[in-house]
Amino acid sequence: MTQKNSAKWDLGRFIQTLTFFEVIPLVSWIQNLFRANVGGSPKKADGARQVAAVLVAGATGGVGRRVVRRLLEEGYTVRSLVRNLDKARAILGNEIDLVFGDITKPETLNSCVFAGIQAVICSTAVRVQPVEGDTPNRQKYYQGVKFYQPEVIGDTPENVEYQGVKNLVEAAAKYLPKPGEKILFDFTHPSAEIESIWGAVDDVVMGGVSESNLRLVEGTALFSGNVSTTNSGGFASVRTKNLSPPFNLSGYTGIELRVKGDGKRYKFFLRTDERWDGVGYSYSFDTVANTWIDVRVPFSDLIPVFRAKTIKDYPPIDTTKISSVQLMLSKFEYDNALNPKFSPGSFALQIQSIKAYGGEILPQFVLVSSAGVTRPGRPGINLDEEPPAVRLNEQLGGILTWKLKGEDSLRKSGIPYTIIRPCALTEEPKGKSLIFDQGDNIKGKISREDVAEICVQALKYPQARNVTFEVKEGEDYTGSIEWQRLFANLQADS
Repeated sequence: MTQKNSAKWDLGRFIQTLTFFEVIPLVSWIQNLFRANVGGSPKKADGARQVAAVLVAGATGGVGRRVVRRLLEEGYTVRSLVRNLDKARAILGNEIDLVFGDITKPETLNSCVFAGIQAVICSTAVRVQPVEGDTPNRQKYYQGVKFYQPEVIGDTPENVEYQGVKNLVEAAAKYLPKPGEKILFDFTHPSAEIESIWGAVDDVVMGGVSESNLRLVEGTALFSGNVSTTNSGGFASVRTKNLSPPFNLSGYTGIELRVKGDGKRYKFFLRTDERWDGVGYSYSFDTVANTWIDVRVPFSDLIPVFRAKTIKDYPPIDTTKISSVQLMLSKFEYDNALNPKFSPGSFALQIQSIKAYGGEILPQFVLVSSAGVTRPGRPGINLDEEPPAVRLNEQLGGILTWKLKGEDSLRKSGIPYTIIRPCALTEEPKGKSLIFDQGDNIKGKISREDVAEICVQALKYPQARNVTFEVKEGEDYTGSIEWQRLFANLQADS
């Protein structure tokens, strides 16, 4: 029997494919209902949630807890670097990924910590508490109602504020993606969520018998199977469910794939049409057998196709709504031309990552420092008029001096950064106007809620890149904050 002979068509697999992609609404509804009744829930393919995680150091602290909450509310995937997993889980809940690590122990800041990380927010700090007095929950101390003599508890400012921050910065410099890149799928850090949204779309949908799947294996996604030309078939592919919300890749130049193949030619598709059998934007690429390569797919080179036929005079891809991603091995190139590197039989393509490149450079490391770090020893400073941290810097182990050295390690790293220097922190609710300043001269107070909000907003704006600034709250309450204007008024560090 030859490849051209007919073979029995698998109706069950055909129905399974259409059901997975919810092309058969009734069957999909019944399956989802069954999952709900047995305690499970259908996986929703969320484009925002697939974007690489933000690593939060100091996540169990007063600012860090609020940073985690706001990131989740904004749709980010969050990973927290913690020293005590049980304690952190009790404080932070079950929605975030916890990973063990200690910034004062650089050997713990390894690739497992940073796999799939897009950005870092660091709000770590030594523990400072009153020597005596205060109410049980320290309300007076937090609100500045009364001054209590402070002391450092636990590790030293040098170890935490300087050496610890420096360790975290050096590790981030090794593992963060290049500036201007946005990770869409990082298969080096496997998760059930990522695997569950990829399904096979083989030529069984056209009567063929080819068969493939995508599995997470050894830190990669393995697209493999067997492709056959029997029953006039000849393609195998894997595709994501429709992403809701879709990826917004406006401002980026294209997609970069990190792959290791078998010498065959594959196709990569992006779709903006949520219909099952709609138009896709295709790009063909060759692989080198058993060799990792980077494949760049410029958006401008994508070809609009419908069932392997090019569509003339079709609009270019709308990068604001990438609804699905697909990889394919096909007998055909386009318009009945044959794939010159196609052969029937088994195949294997490993994918390490899929990311957008050529975008605006955004901050990738946000550091919460403190106002006053440059004031100890500065000529002309009247210590009687300065906040307690400045007056008591030496008694507190040089806390501000070491914070400044921690800042310097970030400024020298080459990582796009934002350094936030809040004035005295309070437990008050957010909502007042914010005053940004530079030069380390302002005094005042600001709520931890506001500081957490600034951390999250800084990740969104190129104007927040490579700036250091102090912040305090104003007198008036405000309904909204013009973040871009606030950041744009700052001067970049020299």
